[in-house]
Amino acid sequence: MKHLICFLILFLVSGVGSFDLVIDEIPDEVENLIDLEIDGFPSSSKTRNGRYQRSTSDWGYVGDLVEDDDKIGLYSYKVQSTITSRLANTMIQAKMVNNAKRSQHIVFDVQVPKGAFIDNFTMDINGITFTSRIREKSEARKMYSQAKAKGKAAGIVRSNALDMENFKTEVNVPPGMKIQFELHYHEMIRRKLSSYEHVISVRPGRLAKHMEVDVRIIEPQGLRYVHVPNSLGDHFDGITTISKGEKKAHVSFKPTMAQQRKCPTCSSTAVDGNFVVQYDVNRETTGGELEIFNGYFIHFFAPENLDPLPKNILFVIDVSGSMWGLKMKQTIEAMKAILSELRAADQFSLIDFNHNVRCWRDNLVSATPAQVEDAKKYIQTIHPNGGTNINEALLRATFILNEAQNLGMLDPNSVSMIVLVSDGDPTVGELKLTTIQKNVKQSIKDEFSLFCLGIGFDVDYDFLQRIATDNRGMAQRIFGNQETSAQMKNFYNQVSTPLLKKIQFNYPQESVSDVTQSSFHNYFGGSEIVVAGKVDKENLQHLESIVTATAANAELVMETLRDVEELDGFMKKDRYADPEFTKKLWAYLTVNQMLAERNTAPTAALKRNITKSILQMSLDHHIVTPFTAMLIENPEKDEIMLADQPKDPRRGCCPGTLGLTPNAPNNNKGIPAWANDTIVPASLPEQRSPPTSSLSINRVDNDPHFIIHLPKSQRNICFNINSEPGKILNLVSDPGTGVVVNGQLIGAKKTENKKLNTYFGKIGFYFKNKGLKVEITTETITLKDGSYGITLTWSDTGHIIRKQLLISVMKESNVTITVGEEMSFMILLHRVWKNHPVNVDFLGIYIPPENQFSPAAHGLIGQFTSEPEVYIHHQRPGQAPEKPQATMEVKGNKLTVTRGLQKDYRTDRVLGTDVQCWFVHNSGKGFIDGHYKDYLVPHLYSFLKKP
Repeated sequence: MKHLICFLILFLVSGVGSFDLVIDEIPDEVENLIDLEIDGFPSSSKTRNGRYQRSTSDWGYVGDLVEDDDKIGLYSYKVQSTITSRLANTMIQAKMVNNAKRSQHIVFDVQVPKGAFIDNFTMDINGITFTSRIREKSEARKMYSQAKAKGKAAGIVRSNALDMENFKTEVNVPPGMKIQFELHYHEMIRRKLSSYEHVISVRPGRLAKHMEVDVRIIEPQGLRYVHVPNSLGDHFDGITTISKGEKKAHVSFKPTMAQQRKCPTCSSTAVDGNFVVQYDVNRETTGGELEIFNGYFIHFFAPENLDPLPKNILFVIDVSGSMWGLKMKQTIEAMKAILSELRAADQFSLIDFNHNVRCWRDNLVSATPAQVEDAKKYIQTIHPNGGTNINEALLRATFILNEAQNLGMLDPNSVSMIVLVSDGDPTVGELKLTTIQKNVKQSIKDEFSLFCLGIGFDVDYDFLQRIATDNRGMAQRIFGNQETSAQMKNFYNQVSTPLLKKIQFNYPQESVSDVTQSSFHNYFGGSEIVVAGKVDKENLQHLESIVTATAANAELVMETLRDVEELDGFMKKDRYADPEFTKKLWAYLTVNQMLAERNTAPTAALKRNITKSILQMSLDHHIVTPFTAMLIENPEKDEIMLADQPKDPRRGCCPGTLGLTPNAPNNNKGIPAWANDTIVPASLPEQRSPPTSSLSINRVDNDPHFIIHLPKSQRNICFNINSEPGKILNLVSDPGTGVVVNGQLIGAKKTENKKLNTYFGKIGFYFKNKGLKVEITTETITLKDGSYGITLTWSDTGHIIRKQLLISVMKESNVTITVGEEMSFMILLHRVWKNHPVNVDFLGIYIPPENQFSPAAHGLIGQFTSEPEVYIHHQRPGQAPEKPQATMEVKGNKLTVTRGLQKDYRTDRVLGTDVQCWFVHNSGKGFIDGHYKDYLVPHLYSFLKKP
């Protein structure tokens, strides 16, 4: 019988979204090795074309692995990173083995920093090495189609809606098989707040026999300091070692298996976070540091000891309904702190907007203590509600700045800027993003900068990034949590101290060529400007740079002279230094500059020319960009897999993991953090779910299937309710908090297999203490407050706020109901084909167990607020091999339960995601209190009458 191996690969790199790659069948070479004895892995080597290859022959002894219940062992998890003059080359490698007696999914899921370029990926399956190469997108697709037509195991690519930057591979591995993953990427380390910060995601997901993070720093300018904050937690205090020389440093983090454990007897790993290395370099010249090597130059410019320029700053704050709650509270807190940091020479004003636009002052005012205090009081009175009119808010801000400049109210040496804080897409006024981008560009006229802060998971960060880059600014994503305030203040600190404006770099034209961006609007304290280009090394002994800029009190001229041969001896002596660091930095800066220029190209012809240049650079330097695709293939090149990009990527920053259950949130627009799904592969043996908020969710969906998550025992228990159309089931009845949740059943259009399926067609919420009722059907969402009522349809996107209750509607997708910080609910809409002969539209409901119900809560879901003791034992074969049975003891009952799959529709409303659970038969009898008919109520807002 033919074995089946299934790959799921998701890539997300600079300018590129994530990818799903599904391989139809196992390649013959791998299939023939499945039943062979396994040896170990050899050391890495490069092929003739420079691509890394590894083989599974040098692992050696793989005993003493700590395995979870899934019998998967992580032999080693290794991260190696070398920084050469701010260029970081990083390799992440994982070696794993499936010691179970059945095939299982193994996941390699790692975070790739925003802006990094992936340049290589290899996957070794029992000695067969799959390597990658970069090709032009249409060529890669053609090769894929040809392989597919020949019946080879080519990949099927489809885009997805993940809003994160990660690289993910999922492989269904046959028993006894070893697998190794290895990913290479490079990035330029940017200087912020007077420090370079290198961040590496380290989330192995399980204990590793060999665990290592190794970072080497080579900086010809000399190292001022090297610091490794305790970002992984106090658990690992004292394990990291730092060896620092004058120009080199070595950082090593090698926890033993015992040190990795969360507790002495735990089988789970405490290694779960970002490993951070911070450092800075010595600076001797005001004009910066010129480094010339192998035909390229890099100019690092970061002058210090300059007086700050005065700034004219407009804060534009989104106060639409979606900002309600913690996000608004944290924004207000951050803004009060930011206002306190304004200097006496600064001018400022505030604009807040929802569907309307309000100005605290119609013009800029000096940052006197009295004005600052008044602005703080104004912010404190903000109450979010309504829609989002980004276009009008930004145009109002640009009008205020332009008017002040036209009236001569601005200091000629001052710097003007707008800081936009928003958490969503425009829903009112101009909705077309390209039109908003054009309007703002025309209004700003390159006179000042726009900085954007995107808050939360559902913000269109890609748009904010474009509009900021288009107007000499930058964007940053901030995740809506308890640290929102600190993140906002950190971002502001990066742009709060302008030191120079109108900076121009000049080099001798006869000596250099292909210079990257050489003029800059502003230079902020604690940052760094980097310029790169090619040099004519044969006819050049020295390279001179002259930089002109406007400072606080004068025009500055800074000169730097550098010997071409100066770096050669130092770099060639260091075996860790990247000999191509200048070339890679130049390519990195050039590609990013061209991508920004393409976004703002005024004509289609110019955009096409820029696209061709980016494509050629991508192929020449073997990096993934939006115009290339990655091919992964076996040594014979007759088994081809294609990794392509989605059409509309939403970019952000979320963590990945390695293991069976990826912990990276699938942040679909409009889905709150707790509602993010974690996939549990269908082929795994019985296991306890990992303790993550993504799995900690109670849900009722389909016809109707109940999935109850038990946080203490980390299990999912499922049951179905088979009732009649029109009946109303109580889900939550909590007299302590005054909350009721009921669902009314509707029937399918006709019976199938002598059974009429039923679904939730209407869900009612009653918040007694507030006097509010919410009714959600497949057509409308209605809020009732006595005689007051307001209705939205599923074709709307909008928010309703009443008495601190927030209803957020995402068009044709879902509704979330939030009650302060105490509880939240999500209702999912399922649409079927209008003329479907059987099925009907229906609703699903998802309730996090963290909701603060009282001990008196009951109902089909509410009763599990107090988790019952569950003991599952005596597992045995069932009627079907994939559905074993077991005995479950709960509430004094002994039940026969079946392990199977139910569906979670949060991330895929069509096919759903398989969720493993123990299924209780007979409508949950024995697991729920009493009989399911005890939970029938007469009205949509009725409390349950407990017996």
